[in-house]
Formats: sequence, C-alpha cells, structure tokens
Amino acid sequence: MGYASAMTASIINSVVEWATHLIGNSGLPAVFFLMLLESACIPVPSEAIMPFAGFAVSQGHMTLFGITVAGVLGNLIGSWITYAIGYYGGRPFVERWGRYVLLRPHHLETAQRWFDHYGAPVVFFGRMIPIVRTFISLPAGFGKMKFWKFTLFTLLGCIPWVFMLGWVGTRLGSNWEKIRPYLHIADYVVVAAVVVFVVWALVKWRRHRGSTGGGTDTAEYGDEA
Repeated sequence: MGYASAMTASIINSVVEWATHLIGNSGLPAVFFLMLLESACIPVPSEAIMPFAGFAVSQGHMTLFGITVAGVLGNLIGSWITYAIGYYGGRPFVERWGRYVLLRPHHLETAQRWFDHYGAPVVFFGRMIPIVRTFISLPAGFGKMKFWKFTLFTLLGCIPWVFMLGWVGTRLGSNWEKIRPYLHIADYVVVAAVVVFVVWALVKWRRHRGSTGGGTDTAEYGDEA
C-alpha cells in the first residue's frame, strides 16, 4: 500500500511538472485544458494549476480575469464529460475503467456517499472539498440529476475555488508552489463549514416540515431537463 501511494505521488508530481511547463508555453488554452482534465477525473490537481497560472499573472503574462474564466470553463466542460460518463455508462463502467486514471474505489465511494447524503447542493460545495471535488460529477450522473441543475451548481461552485487559487498565486508570485502542502488544511476547513451548514439546514427543514405536518416526497433526479 505504501508502494502504491508513493507511485501515485510520483505520477502526480510528474503531472504537475508537465502542467506548469504547458501553462508556461501555451497560456490560457493550457489553463482551460488542464482544468478540464481535472474535472474529467484525470489526476491534474487544481492546487498546482491555478496558483502557477496566478504566478504567470504576476509576471504580466496573463490576467486574473482571464485565468479565472479559462479555469471555470475547463472545470465546467470536464464536469459535463464526467457527468455523461456516469449518466450513460453507469457505475459498473466507471468501476471497470476508472483504475486507468488512478480512480480508486474509495474515491468513488466518498463522492457517492456525499451525494447520497446531501443531494444536489453537494455539487456546489463539493467543488471545494478534496476527492469529492474531482469525482462528484459521477454520482450526479448515476443519479440522473437534471442537467441544467447540475450545470448551475457546478458553475457556481467552480467560480470561487478557481478565483481563490488564482488570486493566491498572484500574491505569492514565485513562491506559489510552497502553498500546495497547506491547501488541504483549507480544504478541511471548508469540509467542516459545509458539514455545519448542512446539519443546520436539515434541522431547520425538519422542524419546518414537522410544523406543517409533512408532505409527500417527490423524485429529485429522475427527469432530464
């Protein structure tokens, strides 16, 4: 298990080096392409892509607005691809072929568990949560979540995450890579905040439902827009 983890880390480090080189050579199209890969379950971490793009902004090669738009659009289209794989291929297809893009069973289980518990809102909050961020589109596709709703929540969730990483990169300049070990701390803070919010919302909803005598549940994800 230790060997597998070391090999995965080595692959990801190589991917990061390739990604930063690509951005340095190709600019905004590379930011778009790499963020698309991340949302399509390819292990290209946004924690490296966007801060390096922010560093390029600090050097005058791109703009913060430009890298944000490119990153958000890449994330959105990559999420559409992953959603379609989940929608049309189903879980058996993903479980069979996912290992070729380093998708481990526990990654899928984590994303599925969050989606099952919290439904559509986790597509928004999940964009700022480790593991869930990359793979949440799959259970949304499995569950036949309405496409327009999936797109809206994905877009709204991507904007703050992409902008924040890019902005941090502009502030750090050439020290951009030093923040990578600490970004997961921010991830866990976001996780805690999401859990607190969800618990509060559920308690409030149940109290409201109890005061109105309940109602008939309707299917959330069965129809495609």
